[in-house]
Amino acid sequence: MGRTIDLQPTECTDMANHKQALKRHRQSLKRQARNNYYKATMRTLLKKARTNIADPDADAAEAVKVAVSYVDHIAGKGVIPKERASRLKSRLESQLAKG
Repeated sequence: MGRTIDLQPTECTDMANHKQALKRHRQSLKRQARNNYYKATMRTLLKKARTNIADPDADAAEAVKVAVSYVDHIAGKGVIPKERASRLKSRLESQLAKG
């Protein structure tokens, strides 16, 4: 994650001026940026897997395996709920089975 993120707490005007509140705000911005990166990557991998399933020449099983692994990974981190991860994986696997 080589991106630089502007973490200045001036974005929100109705925020406490206490040192700990400013720190918590900086931490929440970092978490938000990291979670957005994880979710964007997940969406990209799911899209690649779905297009590979639709294309008969592509190796769909490998793309699905990578996507499922990544979904499990970010569900374990708490970026997405475990139930949502389970639903995404189930739908992807059923699409793969249908061919």
